[in-house]
Amino acid sequence: MAFRKLAAIGLGLGAVLSLALPAAAQGTRPHPQITINNQRSVPLSSFEIATAGDQPRLVAKLAKPLAPGKSIALRLNKPQGCSYTVQGRFEDDATSDADMDLCRDRVIRLTE
Repeated sequence: MAFRKLAAIGLGLGAVLSLALPAAAQGTRPHPQITINNQRSVPLSSFEIATAGDQPRLVAKLAKPLAPGKSIALRLNKPQGCSYTVQGRFEDDATSDADMDLCRDRVIRLTE
């Protein structure tokens, strides 16, 4: 399985979003749910997935903090297209954001 890493913005600790890529693309519709895996040593306090573009629409949000080493599946609410923006914040004030193709990427691994 190939991995792609996206540098996170504003991270003093060097946390990185790492995306697991499935062997084949899923087509033009995103999977109805995305798995978030917190591999950092601090809790993920917030995480949002929104449509890309000038008028972004929130399609998924973390309901409560995600402990280190834990995973959760977020259901996408009325997804449209493949391009999305993901934004996360950790309890140590580290933040990250990335543009993603959710038709291809179904697992988001948050790492140091």
